[in-house]
Amino acid sequence: MEVVLPSVAEALLREIKQTYQETLQISDEHLLGLKFIFGPTALYALDLVDQRSVTHVTSPCGRKAFQVTGSSGKVYTCYSSCHYCSCPAFSFSVLRKNEALVCKHILAVYLSQATGLCQELTVSDKQICDILLSKED
Repeated sequence: MEVVLPSVAEALLREIKQTYQETLQISDEHLLGLKFIFGPTALYALDLVDQRSVTHVTSPCGRKAFQVTGSSGKVYTCYSSCHYCSCPAFSFSVLRKNEALVCKHILAVYLSQATGLCQELTVSDKQICDILLSKED
C-alpha cells in the first residue's frame, strides 16, 4: 500500500510539475502554496533542488531509491513511495513530534521530480543493496 500526502499537497506538486514543464519556473503562487503547506521546510528543499542535491538511484534488478546530499554534506537515503528519509529531522519532527508532513530531503525529492532537476545514477545490484541496507551512524 502506497502512502500518499494530503490531497492538497499532491495537487500542488502536480500543478508545479505541469507549470514547470511549460515555463521552466515555479510560479509565485506555487511558491506561496509550498510555504503554506510545508512551512519553512519548503525553502530548504528548494535550495537542495537548486543545488542539484537529489539523485535517483536505480539498479538493473529494478530497485530504486533517492539519495539527497544535505546542507551539511551528509548523504541521506529517501524513499518517496513511503515518505521516509534516513535523516534525524525526519525521525524527530515527522515521526516523533508530528510537526511536519515531510523533511526537507523528501520534499526536495518531490520537487526535483516535478521540475526534472533530479540527477540519475544507475548502480549495480550489489551497490543498491548496500545503499538500501546501510546503517546510519
